[in-house]
Amino acid sequence: MSLDPIARIRRFNRAVTAQTGALDHSFLGRGRPLGLARTLHAISHFGQDVATIRAALDLDKAVLSRNLKALQAEGLVELAADPADARRKQARLTPAGLAEVAAYDALSDDQAQTLLNRHPRPDALLAAMDLVASALTVDRVDIVAHDPRGDLARHCLSEYYAELARRFDQGFDVTLSRDPDAAAMTHPHGTFLIALSDGLPLGCVGLKGGTDYAEIKRLWVAPAARRLGLSRRLMDAAEAAARTLGITLLRLDTNSALPEAVALYQTTGWTRINRYNDDPYPDVFFEKQLK
Repeated sequence: MSLDPIARIRRFNRAVTAQTGALDHSFLGRGRPLGLARTLHAISHFGQDVATIRAALDLDKAVLSRNLKALQAEGLVELAADPADARRKQARLTPAGLAEVAAYDALSDDQAQTLLNRHPRPDALLAAMDLVASALTVDRVDIVAHDPRGDLARHCLSEYYAELARRFDQGFDVTLSRDPDAAAMTHPHGTFLIALSDGLPLGCVGLKGGTDYAEIKRLWVAPAARRLGLSRRLMDAAEAAARTLGITLLRLDTNSALPEAVALYQTTGWTRINRYNDDPYPDVFFEKQLK
């Protein structure tokens, strides 16, 4: 007998509600409920613009207004008109508000570490959390340009290289590959895009500029975020960036050991072509004329 999937989801929801203290009147013992604590966190992490804060929290305007007024009454937040646009409001943390955010961060970190310490397989627990978080936030993933030499880009690329090493029969050594120069993936030659969910990277793709054509390089999506349409979104964003740069012809290479990548290109308007480089790893080649 298989257990009812709806019952399993509801059990999960109840467990998360209890673990996070969503129903507590004093979240983490700081004297206010989770909603007010999350509002403080959003002001600290997403900036002062009230509209941006509301979008980050996905809150009704009236609910956010009540939260901000409650925090203002505590002396944790100051509300004011935006100096550049009086129609927009800003919420600024006071020194007391900054101290309260620091206290919440420390307590939340301790709570998270305790959860990891008591589980016999913390890596498996984190992987499961990543999978759930990706499913719940797929509509709130931002694709933004980043320096291909930055920390987030290096994380994505190291995960990408490690996966190729696992999946290729001959392994993968990036020093033997035609690894694109970082400058070729920065404006005005190209770009490097990262998919971010609440600040954490879920995927990447590079657009490497060239003379006769540009190349799509290093398309990668984290295992927890696969089959959610993120690869296509990254490719669409790379193509849009190419059009903005006046690029009309794109090429890419891949390996038949990555059938999901081959299938993506075959179903999104790419044409299979003959080999166009001497990279030892790819064995499948595509190009696309941009309109």
